[in-house]
Amino acid sequence: MIFRPFYYDKGCAAYVFGCGSEGIGAVVDPQASDVDTYLAFADAKGLKIAEVVDTHVHADHASGARTLAERTGASYRLHRDADVAFPFDPLDDNEEIVLGNTRLRVLHTPGHTPESVCLLVTDLRRGPEPWFLLTGDTLFVGAVGRPDLPGQVEKSAGDLYDSLHEKVLPLPDELEIYPGHFAGSACGAGMSGKPSTTIGFEKRFNPVLSLDRNAFIDAVSVVPEKPADMVELMKINRGLA
Repeated sequence: MIFRPFYYDKGCAAYVFGCGSEGIGAVVDPQASDVDTYLAFADAKGLKIAEVVDTHVHADHASGARTLAERTGASYRLHRDADVAFPFDPLDDNEEIVLGNTRLRVLHTPGHTPESVCLLVTDLRRGPEPWFLLTGDTLFVGAVGRPDLPGQVEKSAGDLYDSLHEKVLPLPDELEIYPGHFAGSACGAGMSGKPSTTIGFEKRFNPVLSLDRNAFIDAVSVVPEKPADMVELMKINRGLA
């Protein structure tokens, strides 16, 4: 498998990966400012970008996903619950995306936003078991996504608890986790500067994952102040500006 994280100063991450044998791949959570960099990397690796995925409608940066999809002819993917003003190819829970020997399984994990997803990635050349999970803004290193963006904080926090405990934490402890953010981002409180982790590490050390549902809701409902440009960025990423 070809796999390359791209990390940014404001604590954001994007990912380019795919099947080197068949030369087909995906880009997840691309930034508008770095589209040419993803294209150059894919070209250098002989990788045709077939899928471009936003794990949710972002509130902290302008998404480059639609531009990247237009320039490559790839499908632009969001979960079908996404509230946007433009067409996209919808993702569904448990859907499988085939990229040669690289397989993605969609896990719908509402909480940070109603349309949030995680992507469970398997490399069949390595084996049949999943290798890593791209968690978007659902699970970070040492933290979880803020639940206040949809506006119903306690309900969203409860949805996030359910997503984590029903979809994410039952996965194997050794599974690698690559989040959409690390320290420096306002999309969660208390996240680590380390940009990757494992399920087992988070079970042991993430302070909110051991809380019961009510305590979790109380804890994660205390969120950082929203950055001044958050509302405008969400309008841009929804196609409303």
